[in-house]
Amino acid sequence: MALSEGITAPNFTAKDDSGNTVSLANFEGKTVVIYFYPKDDTPGCTKQACSFRDSYSEYEDKDIVVLGVSMDDATSHQAFKDKFSLPFPLIVDTDGTLAQAYEVEGGGYAKRVTFVIDGKGVIKKVYERINTETHAADILSDLGL
Repeated sequence: MALSEGITAPNFTAKDDSGNTVSLANFEGKTVVIYFYPKDDTPGCTKQACSFRDSYSEYEDKDIVVLGVSMDDATSHQAFKDKFSLPFPLIVDTDGTLAQAYEVEGGGYAKRVTFVIDGKGVIKKVYERINTETHAADILSDLGL
């Protein structure tokens, strides 16, 4: 079972698809949506990523950071981003460190779970049942945005 609402999210420092270092601490004061997904360029994961892409301007308008995380490598992430014009970072978690920290490691892949983390680093919402096509809009609706 994934981490629960109301606890402090594990901090992390990892590389994204472009080789940039990303740390949760860098986003202090901002709402962060971290969505874990099983694999780049697969049907459900593509629908989910594209739902965030299609709603991304609304996330930006609300100053909400979106981070996708899977256990794929940077090359796979970059190809996935390029193919579907994804405007947000994809975090590389090839060794499963982040998936384990957030308790979503599924035996060689990340389970499909999304966390909404507030500006103080507290997990405000956990999504374990997700409609991949409407997920990004569903989050905005739940947050009243």
